[in-house]
Amino acid sequence: MSKIDKARKRIFSKPKDYTYTEAKFLLAQIGFEEYNKGKTSGSRVKFYRQKDQRVILLHKPHPGDVMKPGAVKQLAEYLVKMGEL
Repeated sequence: MSKIDKARKRIFSKPKDYTYTEAKFLLAQIGFEEYNKGKTSGSRVKFYRQKDQRVILLHKPHPGDVMKPGAVKQLAEYLVKMGEL
C-alpha cells in the first residue's frame, strides 16, 4: 500500500488524533497547493487546486498540530464528495 493510499484510509476513518501535517500531505498529493497571505492570514489556510479551481479552507490548529474532530470529519466528507476518497 502506497503512502497516499495509507493517508486516504487514515482520514476516511476520521481519527481523533489526525494532524494538520497529515492533512497538508494528503492535499498536496491530490494536487492542492497551500495558499496563505503571510503573517496576516491567521489560522485559516486555503488550499487551492488549479485543475478544477477547488478550494478547501482549513483551520491550522495551535499551539499543537492535532485537528478538531469536526474539522477532520468535514474534510473527509468533502474529499468523498469530490471523489478523492
